[in-house]
Amino acid sequence: MKKNLGRSILFVILAAITLMAVTLYSSDTAKTWAMKSVQNIATRHADLLPLAQIGEVIFDRNCASCHDNPDMRAPTREALGKFSRVSLMTTMEFGKMQAMAAHLSKQERGLIAIYLTGSAEEDNTWMESAKCQQEPSGDEQVFVGNWGMGLDNRRFMTTELAGINQENVQSLTLDWSFAFPRVADVRSQPVVVGDTLYIGDKAGVLYALDRRSGCIRNHRKVLTGIRSSITLASLPDGTNYLIFADSLGTVFAVDPDTLAVVWQQSVALFDTSIVTGSISFDRGRLYVPVSSYEVAVAGSAGHRCCQSHGAVLALDASNGAIQWTWHATEAASLQGRNSDGLERYGPSGAVVWTTPTIDRQRNRLYFGTGENLSHPATDTSDAIVALDLDSGELIWKFQATAGDVWNAACLNGGANCPDNAGEDFDFGASVILAKLPDGDDVLLAGQKSGEVFAINPDDGTVHWRNRLSQGTTNGGIHWGMALAGQTVVVPVADPERDREGYQPKPGLYGLDVGTGKVLWQHAVERGCAFSPDNTPLVGLEHTRGGKKQNLDVQYACSYYYGLSSAAMTTPDLAFSGGLDGKIRAFSLSAGEVLWQSETAKAFTTVNGVEGHGGAIDVAGQVAADGWLYVLSGYSMFGQLPGNLLLAYKVEQPLP
Repeated sequence: MKKNLGRSILFVILAAITLMAVTLYSSDTAKTWAMKSVQNIATRHADLLPLAQIGEVIFDRNCASCHDNPDMRAPTREALGKFSRVSLMTTMEFGKMQAMAAHLSKQERGLIAIYLTGSAEEDNTWMESAKCQQEPSGDEQVFVGNWGMGLDNRRFMTTELAGINQENVQSLTLDWSFAFPRVADVRSQPVVVGDTLYIGDKAGVLYALDRRSGCIRNHRKVLTGIRSSITLASLPDGTNYLIFADSLGTVFAVDPDTLAVVWQQSVALFDTSIVTGSISFDRGRLYVPVSSYEVAVAGSAGHRCCQSHGAVLALDASNGAIQWTWHATEAASLQGRNSDGLERYGPSGAVVWTTPTIDRQRNRLYFGTGENLSHPATDTSDAIVALDLDSGELIWKFQATAGDVWNAACLNGGANCPDNAGEDFDFGASVILAKLPDGDDVLLAGQKSGEVFAINPDDGTVHWRNRLSQGTTNGGIHWGMALAGQTVVVPVADPERDREGYQPKPGLYGLDVGTGKVLWQHAVERGCAFSPDNTPLVGLEHTRGGKKQNLDVQYACSYYYGLSSAAMTTPDLAFSGGLDGKIRAFSLSAGEVLWQSETAKAFTTVNGVEGHGGAIDVAGQVAADGWLYVLSGYSMFGQLPGNLLLAYKVEQPLP
């Protein structure tokens, strides 16, 4: 062990020297090779000093002229070090510093972030007082094992597992809250096993928490932020791994007892590749959805748009080896030039935001895709796709919206906005494998267009479709529907937009699985006086450098208030979180609100870190034995930042 570590240290030192040399004197190819060599070793030994030294060299050459000059009024190195690595990466990759960092590779940006945050992120003294004093009970009952709460992505929990029903839901009260330091977004849905809750944050820390008290049983830091939800993979030999992806497109397998990294595998196909949906597991194999943030980068005037596309990869869960890769489009090629004279490439896009759904009976994998980023349009965009589980071969595809070619340049009139641009109608909500009243299988899919589809899993034909709203780039159906019996629960996000003929319809809808008929609907309202002066810019334009938010005003009355995060159901309840920070429990039969709690405020936390809730987005709620766990805070697109995990408990658990 010591011998291997010594070799790794020696390799990193040599790679560091090489990297400094090629950074100063050599080609982009050499720089990229050296960066990746260091990155691969560094992820296993993230505490090694040379990484920060390399990042300092890159920062000095590219950033110091502004950030070390008081006349420029740019944040100092010390101020930048107070942010998380993911926050800095976000700023450099598609935020305010995108234009200044565009000439740097992803690895170079990552090393700058490591350098700036390295010393500050090592201050974890608060963890000592937050440590658990008792050992775990040894209970290994799995309450929540993956994002979809099953292979079919129904996001359904039995009353026995959830411990919450209409009889006790109104007694839910906050028992404890846990704040993640140095983050403004919480998006990684936890896994709950026995009395332990596993969760990751955007600062790159994986926690094992006591689910009843919030104390820390164990923690592990990886190189960059944990982006996906956690998946529990139980291998045929009885070995268990915690599976997740970081913000650089690396998949990790971690031992749940020690939190040691067992293996890691990069699934990034391009510099802009990321994993947004969560990773599905079945019978020894992992299915990884790959998306791309080039949709945002394309808004930069100097970007040559667009060359990335979506994919799904199958990995051997025992060692991370790639078994097959499905590509959403063919490789991009030169298509001409945009109005600024820059090369224009295509096809591109059709990324996979969703968590794949597994159909053992048909040996198939189902998932949705996003729009194309550049012409030519393909028939794999805005589509539901079925692949063979073993080979990754395409079985069928159903395209809901043809010709939807769009990127962030369309928000600011940029040269990369495609001709005859579409409306950005991704499938972001994962496909649900359900049963019709006659017992036949059906796939349920929700789109940002505001439309829900019921699709035949055998051939991809449409059984029914129902449009609930008009949808927008930030509207319609976002992260996930849920199913209980013959009722599919559909959250609709629809923000207010100044658009002719547009009428937002945010709320929760209950649809009949057999017909698509709306059984009930509950519209959500802002419920406070909002000044138009506080309206953020649309979507990615806000992230790319819009006007600053007055957070006190926004927390008091949020611009966004629709339902975007994934819903969750039990036999008689539906849970859904709002972009204004409200978490609600609804009656499954009629849609009325039975319980509600406000989370967009300050909380006193069990770990002593300053905590404030915000928008509830992306990941959904999970329950376990009378407890409800809620993530609060999401600052993208001008929404309310926050850093909280909230744990609610019923007064009387079910017998």
